[in-house]
Amino acid sequence: MKETGFTYIDLMLIHAPYGGREARKGAWKALVEAHSEGKVRSLGISNYGVHHLDEMEEYIKELESEGKGKGGVISVGQWEIHPWLARKDIVEWCQKRGIIVEAYSPLVRGERLEEKVLQPIMKKYGKTAAQVLLRWSLQKGLVPLPKSVTPSRIEENAAIYDFELTPEEIKSLETDEYSPCCWDPTISSLEQ
Repeated sequence: MKETGFTYIDLMLIHAPYGGREARKGAWKALVEAHSEGKVRSLGISNYGVHHLDEMEEYIKELESEGKGKGGVISVGQWEIHPWLARKDIVEWCQKRGIIVEAYSPLVRGERLEEKVLQPIMKKYGKTAAQVLLRWSLQKGLVPLPKSVTPSRIEENAAIYDFELTPEEIKSLETDEYSPCCWDPTISSLEQ
């Protein structure tokens, strides 16, 4: 905060579950303390598997026994999510607890924009593959985080509010694949 001159941070995430149980507990406790001091407004995690989330929930309950508000609240969770890595277990875990799910790499780094399953939907709505994938994310209740530095692509990514996918189209995009295009700490053990 000294370096940036900010008086607070809107959202701070623990980026990955690495370091083992004690490191995760310590990092969370530090975030909770920063939150209680008004330095951070919302707390979150990124790239945690369900086993890490269950562990975190236990730890929050432990801290809460020290006093109301001492455990903190996971407000946001962030994962690589797209039709080829839907993470149904993680999304369901978060939705049951009211945690906002941010989906990074919703465009699969551009690696699957030519997939046949996208073509009829693109044609029907006159939209690009990227627009269809972002719409899928929104309609799944996710907050998609597409990355682009190209102004025309940024504008294209924002032009997704004039159409909606049907339930059948959403289902047609859902695969049982587990195909990350990025790293995947969700599968790391609790000891790592």
